[in-house]
Amino acid sequence: MTKNKNVLEWIEEMKALVQPDKVVWIDGSEEQLKEIRNISLACGEMEALNEEKLPGCLLHRTAINDVARVENKTFICSRKKEDAGPTNNWEDPKEMYAKLRRLFDGVMKGRTMYIIPYCMGPIGSPFSKVGIEITDSTYVVLNMDIMTRVGTDALKQLGDVSNDFVRGLHSKADIDEDNRYIVHFPEDNAIWSVNSGYGGNVLLGKKCFALRIASYQAKNEGWMAEHMLILGLENPQGEIKYVCAAFPSACGKTNLAMLIPPEVFAKKGYKVWTVGDDIAWLRPGPDGRLWAINPENGFFGVAPGTNIKSNPNALASTRKNTIFTNVVHNLDDNTVWWEGLDKNPPKNAVNWKGEKWDCTDGSKGAHPNSRFTAPAINCPCISSEFNNPQGVPISAIVFGGRRAKTAPLVYQARSWEHGVFVGSTMASETTAAAAGAVGVVRRDPMAMLPFCGYHMGDYFQHWLDMGKKLGDKAPKIFNVNWFRTDDEGHFIWPGFGDNLRILNWIIDRCEGKADAVETPIGYEPKPEDINLEGLDISMDTLKGLLNVDISLWKEEVAGIKEFYGKFGDRLPNELKEQLAKLEANLDK
Repeated sequence: MTKNKNVLEWIEEMKALVQPDKVVWIDGSEEQLKEIRNISLACGEMEALNEEKLPGCLLHRTAINDVARVENKTFICSRKKEDAGPTNNWEDPKEMYAKLRRLFDGVMKGRTMYIIPYCMGPIGSPFSKVGIEITDSTYVVLNMDIMTRVGTDALKQLGDVSNDFVRGLHSKADIDEDNRYIVHFPEDNAIWSVNSGYGGNVLLGKKCFALRIASYQAKNEGWMAEHMLILGLENPQGEIKYVCAAFPSACGKTNLAMLIPPEVFAKKGYKVWTVGDDIAWLRPGPDGRLWAINPENGFFGVAPGTNIKSNPNALASTRKNTIFTNVVHNLDDNTVWWEGLDKNPPKNAVNWKGEKWDCTDGSKGAHPNSRFTAPAINCPCISSEFNNPQGVPISAIVFGGRRAKTAPLVYQARSWEHGVFVGSTMASETTAAAAGAVGVVRRDPMAMLPFCGYHMGDYFQHWLDMGKKLGDKAPKIFNVNWFRTDDEGHFIWPGFGDNLRILNWIIDRCEGKADAVETPIGYEPKPEDINLEGLDISMDTLKGLLNVDISLWKEEVAGIKEFYGKFGDRLPNELKEQLAKLEANLDK
């Protein structure tokens, strides 16, 4: 399939290590993928679902000990420990390679080795990058076909001489929890993953390449790989402006990416278009502005809680050619179900562990981290620019978290530098759903804490450097908080589609069409500039949502100081100055 010596030599080296019985190159043809689906069904890796109700859809179950990303077994193995930074697990690359080689030695005897060439980003895009994943899992092959552009086109993108491809080696091995490793070697453009079959650990194009390795590449090459959705906001005049937004988990990222405007706005002609729900690669364009692509080709979404009310577009995306993992199997009509889908759990069903399930016994039928892998093209609001090789121009960058009282509904950073400070201090408070105490503040800078492939202090510096490069064409930076609560703990802002009201103000600010009020933390909207038409919220309630509580923000400053202490002398001076400025503003 390729004459590229760099690719062929590496594959021969890996073959000698894992010793497969058979080798199959994935060419991306429907004929070959159909054959692999049949192999997967025959060996029990997948189950076919109701062809009328869910055409082309498959069900998969992982091992019970293998249901999520494993942060404690995820490593960044840079040559120098300090380059991995205080927020990543590190081991000496030589020692880690030796450990992994022992685990991979002969691991594919009696198995087929699949070679998956794949492209992150549209074929032909100057933004796009190529990876090759070797795996012994048909689940990986079929998921990578949904999530990336696989096959001969990816090899054409790479060409016959380039050595710029990410080398991914994966084996399910024995799904041994004690010997499970997801390891990144940024300086070698390599990812090795063993003893897992769960998507987040084995679909090596996703977080492993598109964030951990790509963030390191981006720093060296002058672009950005970010854990961000990309959406287009179309106004009644047909003009579309694009926004990137970063949120930690459980903060409504996918809902925002596929937002449905409230009826009062939809009737006027407002529309929202999804470019991406999870990852953005951003580069300065020929016009000096920041442009973004979604490097992925599908959605790897959390199933529980996805329903016709919370996210109808996500649900519609799963209706064909989707792989469901660790959900309930409804045996009566051979479909799937999960908690939060509807209030009608199936009576005759099998749970995510493959056991007969009684919906009345109080146990969960679907795993809380059960997933769907759906083609992006299925999404009813997918942007016409989704495959544009040039990407889309970004007007605004939005950060957000889950704060009960501290952060206001929305505020704008005073400058790019201040915006980097806002992003670097992003935080959420733990909810009852998370393990441990409720209300604990967890910092997750730019929602990248688990995904930054190098020292986070250097990552902040890279953001600052990008701002200097973009100058006055840099996107404006904002922070939102949909999760302010009243004294009884109820959410005050309705969220979901009504978040468009805030996004509209953000775009107006980017275009100089809306005024703002300066506060100690940044610029806030005048309450009358937020369109509340059709919403049962009073102006006084809105003023409360925008209130900045000085005492809470002084506590916030103390928390930021403690967090920043982790980064030592690699914390950029500009961020120290921004922190001092915030403290001074609060003291005025």
